[in-house]
Amino acid sequence: MNGEDEKNFDEIRDNGETVSQNAKHLIHCLTVIGQIEGHYVLAEQNKTTKYEHIIPALVAIEQDRSVEGLLIVLNTVGGDVEAGLAIAELIAGMKTPTVSLVLGGGHSIGVPLAVSAKHSFIVPSASMTIHPVRMNGTVLGVPQTLDYFEKMQDRIISFITDNSRIMENNLRELMMNTQELVLDVGSVLEGADAVKLGLIDELGGLSDAMECLYKMIENTEKRYK
Repeated sequence: MNGEDEKNFDEIRDNGETVSQNAKHLIHCLTVIGQIEGHYVLAEQNKTTKYEHIIPALVAIEQDRSVEGLLIVLNTVGGDVEAGLAIAELIAGMKTPTVSLVLGGGHSIGVPLAVSAKHSFIVPSASMTIHPVRMNGTVLGVPQTLDYFEKMQDRIISFITDNSRIMENNLRELMMNTQELVLDVGSVLEGADAVKLGLIDELGGLSDAMECLYKMIENTEKRYK
């Protein structure tokens, strides 16, 4: 194994990242799986995506001239809201062509991460779980706490509506639905429904996401020639 192969192997093993080599265009694949780990370290048995790994990786991808596009593969059960939103904001602010693909599930903060790319896909069997902001641990029973939750929720709703085609009133209705989840408030959207409501751009798989990314790269190249 040469030095470059060892580097790629380490990235896959440690961060769930890989860069295609013998391909039409040089694509960086970034996986977001399990829980988004933020300011607190989660238990060892939890599969996590650490924001201190993802944030510098995104900065490196954006400034690396050899990387032509970014594919974000998502199968997340949520996690730290502020860390997830920070990652989503970074992706949304990238000039590098970006495409997201939701596999399995996009739970809670996985929704902003999915829509942060310039174009989003979801496989037919995947789902998006939408619910209000929640917090574990000690919570003070004072009006300020409720105000904090409401402001955080408004930030997430604003980001989602700014980066997708879903209407704000539809999103709030899905978020506050009390008829669907047994132990929670919210809604679960299957792939086709997520597209129908404008949350995700298209229904499709890996080849569709790659083809879309290739077109975005080639259109960018034409624009600068």
